[in-house]
Amino acid sequence: MASDAERLKIGISACFMHPDPARALFTGKTLQYVEQSITHWVMSTGALAVMIPSPTGATRRGDVTLDHYAQWLDGLVLHGGADVSPLSYGEQPIEERWSGDKLRDEYEIELVAAFERRGKPVFGVCRGLQLLNVAYGGTLYQDIQTQLPQALVHRDASVYDRNFHTISVLPDTRLAQLYPPTGPFKVNSIHHQAIKQLAPGFAAEAVSNEDGLVEAIRRADPARPYAAAVQWHPEFHLPDSDTLDDAALLDDFLAAARAVRKRA
Repeated sequence: MASDAERLKIGISACFMHPDPARALFTGKTLQYVEQSITHWVMSTGALAVMIPSPTGATRRGDVTLDHYAQWLDGLVLHGGADVSPLSYGEQPIEERWSGDKLRDEYEIELVAAFERRGKPVFGVCRGLQLLNVAYGGTLYQDIQTQLPQALVHRDASVYDRNFHTISVLPDTRLAQLYPPTGPFKVNSIHHQAIKQLAPGFAAEAVSNEDGLVEAIRRADPARPYAAAVQWHPEFHLPDSDTLDDAALLDDFLAAARAVRKRA
């Protein structure tokens, strides 16, 4: 296990819970939080997990910015959560329920830009893949069932993270180097949005076997800062199950963070 000085510090983007007068606890207040499993996944190799709160808002005090976090931390994980707003990629919501969280989008896009400026790695999970794609100019299907009715059901609320399907890792990708060609691989599926147009400068690394939807992406130019993401939730996969062992994904991301720290 790493010494305290050697431990990587990995930032995790916050989920937002906006003011709700009907909520009994913290009535009318903005809450920011992370889900426990993602922090435990990051900490599983000894790295320190740090939630990055948004420094803006009605109660802002002090001069802290997201650039301060990007300077201090070694890498960024974009957390899962609410829909990405269609407004963030130049569309109007097809239905009001798919309006997403524009405020969180703005915070995370700025957060990605701050880590980009510092040359530090970014890894996205589920919403994080969609946000990363949008941040660099891609678009999304607002609702798979509506816009791609022939596609697999990728989110089933009745079983949540027990909804599974298989993926194929595409050849000649970094993901193919991390996982031997023994697929297909079983992953969870908890999303109703998906990549429509892939962001310029990114390449697909895995697709759903059932309908061909993009399941993993990575920045194509190795000379640019590390940026990769998966559509599934690796933190929900159990090490002793028949799902994809995501340890190699985490190790690859942390290795990129360690390499940047060494160059500093």
